[in-house]
Amino acid sequence: MEFKDYYKILGVAENADASAIKASYRKLARKYHPDVSKEANAEQQFKEVGEAYTVLKDPEKRAEYDVLRKQGSRRADGGFQPPPDWQSAHAGQRSHSQSSNADYSDFFDSIFGASSGGFRHADDFQRSANQRGRDIHHKIALFLEEAHLGCQRQLSLRVSEPDQNGFIRQRDKTLNVKIPAGVIQGQHIRLAGQGEAGVGGGKAGDLLLEIEFAPHPYFAVDGKNILLTLPITCWEAALGTSVEAPTLSGKVKLKIPKGASSGNKLRIKGKGLVGKASEVSGDQIVTLQISLPNVHSSEAEALYQQLAECESEFNPRHVFER
Repeated sequence: MEFKDYYKILGVAENADASAIKASYRKLARKYHPDVSKEANAEQQFKEVGEAYTVLKDPEKRAEYDVLRKQGSRRADGGFQPPPDWQSAHAGQRSHSQSSNADYSDFFDSIFGASSGGFRHADDFQRSANQRGRDIHHKIALFLEEAHLGCQRQLSLRVSEPDQNGFIRQRDKTLNVKIPAGVIQGQHIRLAGQGEAGVGGGKAGDLLLEIEFAPHPYFAVDGKNILLTLPITCWEAALGTSVEAPTLSGKVKLKIPKGASSGNKLRIKGKGLVGKASEVSGDQIVTLQISLPNVHSSEAEALYQQLAECESEFNPRHVFER
């Protein structure tokens, strides 16, 4: 019986962790997969890689193999003798009919008794190599106007894909993406099949686009609501008036109530981000901010003096006097 060095077959160290073993297996399975490999002994290599992975991926089988590897005897002719009274905990788990059809080496069958839980046929190896491609996560920054109305964007991505020989290569991928109207900050758009290619007939992964909003010169966002700080004059606040206020869909007339103060909030219904399908559109929340000229004319200062005399009893700081 020829000894099988499963660590050497997979090209990993004896102390390799599960993720390193899995990664090496996938790489070699792609390399020797009969559908893509041009190696003369690809099918046999493919089986050996699968057998090695069957043992090393299973903590119990791997522990048994490690003991056997250290305590067994290797002969000069390549043969191997297990330690005295060796008995695998996995032996005898499958019927004779299953064992007779198994595609394992004599070493595996002798040590593990053609145990279950591994790959029984070459088809099992192939199915194991049919790996789904990785999902790609990509952030896309939109202007608020683009998120509100929807837009078309061209994306350039760098993806990893197996070539005709099963080797992983990097290539540039360009996609034309349609962004629907009404997307919000942090939303993910899934584009099925636009991720990295699968291996051995496996399905391609998906492309997950995460929506980000580019900074806007005067709008902010809260979910589907648009926030705006609107400067007004002191006389507009005192007397009340109508002013123009910008929204994502153009300017609208906004009524400023008489006696308004800085910090007062006004709501413009339906002027936030558009709702999708049956969803209600957001609103625009306007926060008033009283603004004064940097320099006053002498006439204006005189009017302020008159105002101060007329409203001398008004003290906005009276709350501090309690």
